[in-house]
Amino acid sequence: MTLFLLAYFAGVLTIATPCILPILPFVLARAEEPFRRGALPMLLGLALAFAAVASLASIAGAWAITWNRDGRTVALVLIALIGLSMLLPNLTARLTAPIVSIGGRLGIWVQRRAAGKGMSGGYSVLLGVATGLVWAPCAGPILGLILTTAALRGPGVHTSLLLLTYALGAATSLAVGSLLGGRLFSIIKRSARWGDALHRILGAAVVAGASIIWFGSSNGLIAHLSSARVNMLEQDVTAAVSNVRAGGIATVAYAAEEPALSASLRSLLGAPQWLNTRPLQPKDVQGKVVLVNFWTFSCINCLRVLPHVRSWASKYKDRGLVVVGVQTPEFAFEKVLGNVRKALVDLGVDYPVAIDNDFKIWRAFDNEAWPALYFIGANGKIRRRVLGEGIYDDSEVLIQQLLSEANGTRVANEIAPVSGKGPEAAADEGDLGSPETYIGFAQFRSFASPGYVSENSPKRYQPVKALALNHWTLTGVWTIGSEFAALNQAPGSIAYRFHARDLHLVLANSSPGHPVRFRVKIDGAPPGADHGSDVDADGWGSVDEDRLYQVVRQAGPIVDRTFEIEFLDSGVHAYAFTFG
Repeated sequence: MTLFLLAYFAGVLTIATPCILPILPFVLARAEEPFRRGALPMLLGLALAFAAVASLASIAGAWAITWNRDGRTVALVLIALIGLSMLLPNLTARLTAPIVSIGGRLGIWVQRRAAGKGMSGGYSVLLGVATGLVWAPCAGPILGLILTTAALRGPGVHTSLLLLTYALGAATSLAVGSLLGGRLFSIIKRSARWGDALHRILGAAVVAGASIIWFGSSNGLIAHLSSARVNMLEQDVTAAVSNVRAGGIATVAYAAEEPALSASLRSLLGAPQWLNTRPLQPKDVQGKVVLVNFWTFSCINCLRVLPHVRSWASKYKDRGLVVVGVQTPEFAFEKVLGNVRKALVDLGVDYPVAIDNDFKIWRAFDNEAWPALYFIGANGKIRRRVLGEGIYDDSEVLIQQLLSEANGTRVANEIAPVSGKGPEAAADEGDLGSPETYIGFAQFRSFASPGYVSENSPKRYQPVKALALNHWTLTGVWTIGSEFAALNQAPGSIAYRFHARDLHLVLANSSPGHPVRFRVKIDGAPPGADHGSDVDADGWGSVDEDRLYQVVRQAGPIVDRTFEIEFLDSGVHAYAFTFG
């Protein structure tokens, strides 16, 4: 229920974001009609179409993406025709004469109704469906949470209802705008001359909105305007209730009791690949205390939990504790077995690791987060689930309690402090003012480079003179894909205005064996004492592996600063910023 309320709240907030601007004219164009016949059915059509298309995009393959792209094109043509008919009613017939296809006839039919007697509820629903197909709201933290949850849990009614709830929240805000617009129309219509002028202005706005969406500006030109306050508000709310890639203080759940060798454990033992061990058998876990750690090797929150998991695995191995890591990838490079093997060596992980590229184990445990810890007693029952970082002492006390129950003798070792080095060090929560930020267009936000975003095709991006906090830019020729941005021509750079002790980048190299050189600057100067573990004091480093790179660790007081990384070779893939 909490996530549904969160989704609705996020939808309502879209009215305060610049990304809603391109579709406002479509809604206001119906404001002169009675609400029940004009705006209401249109907004319901918008919500249903958005939820349907977003559900397909989040759980289906490339065919759904292609279908959505084609549907958006048809919808944009239809909306543009309606706008032109409002702007230039005398030229409507000439403009639409060449269109002889079914879609064209539909567009002529709808626009004639719009220019003549007005639309009935059915026509408004049709316009709403078209608007829903082209609506591309800012992927703020809450929508990102919903889409990520949909992708991880797979297809289902829950996913579609969440997306519908989000769209209904947006429709609620737009409905208020429509009602206010209707009052404005009633005042202006007292003058036929002004009423006709307003009709033409709205028509021009509809055409302009369709053009902005067509050229991608709703993700570029519009999105770089200030919506930081809304994003940060969403981020604060999400941090309080979210458990996807959870960070900060951990959340704890006491799971329902399960029979010995439950379905979740059977799924774990059925992992298709194992590292650091032969495939585990039922005899390896029956009667044992089992700690299952869901993680992925480029996740900063997972890395900060890792020192504690390693310590427990070593400390209690001879007392009957079995620690199993479940490597469940977020990014494509995390599915490559060679990358996982290398990460285990570099990170000092020597306990068994199950490969979960298809998320079967994740779903069997009904998991919701990176990282997540499941504490399973000797009777096979899950005693506690911990999502995120923190409460390590309580977790170790629980391990001792479960081992005491299993062994029949008291297990009580001293709980010594554990501290990580480099990216594994605990975050400075008191001075953490920047959120995780994705660079691929599927979840990115606060992108500040001027102009539109060219999805999946090369484009030269320009920097801005001054960045607002938690906004970022690209410079040079980049191809922005759904998951990452790839540098096509060197040099190229990324800049981010941040507030945190640590700044990390998830980076990959598309040409193994040929390191990509880079140089980091903070406020235009080499980092000096503020360099991260993957950068020297002069700011130099290289991308030779696919992983998370710590590029900044500030030694002094934490203030807003501008980070810039320049890549001197092409072929780098940039996935996400994380902070600590």
